Amino acid sequence: MLHEPATPAGKDPAGPYKMRLGIRMFIFYALFYASFVAINLLFPLAMGAIVFLGLNLATVYGFLLIIVALIEALIYNYMCHKKEVELAHLESDPSETTKG
Repeated sequence: MLHEPATPAGKDPAGPYKMRLGIRMFIFYALFYASFVAINLLFPLAMGAIVFLGLNLATVYGFLLIIVALIEALIYNYMCHKKEVELAHLESDPSETTKG
């Protein structure tokens, strides 16, 4: 039995855009996470401080890490889809130029 991709895979014209966007978003999230680690390392008692609705900083920051990751995923998906549609439109009508 031969296992092949379900759909044919070719060159992705939006690949470089996706890569740059992904790297930028990764760097942002890595810095956000590094600040969480730094607070734990440098000021461990601060994580026990109540900051929101009776929850301590560690809990609030932990939930923020999860929420920011989900928001970044949605933004990445939206922006990549938008770029793919834009490039597909340009491929179908090469006489058009990009905005900007």
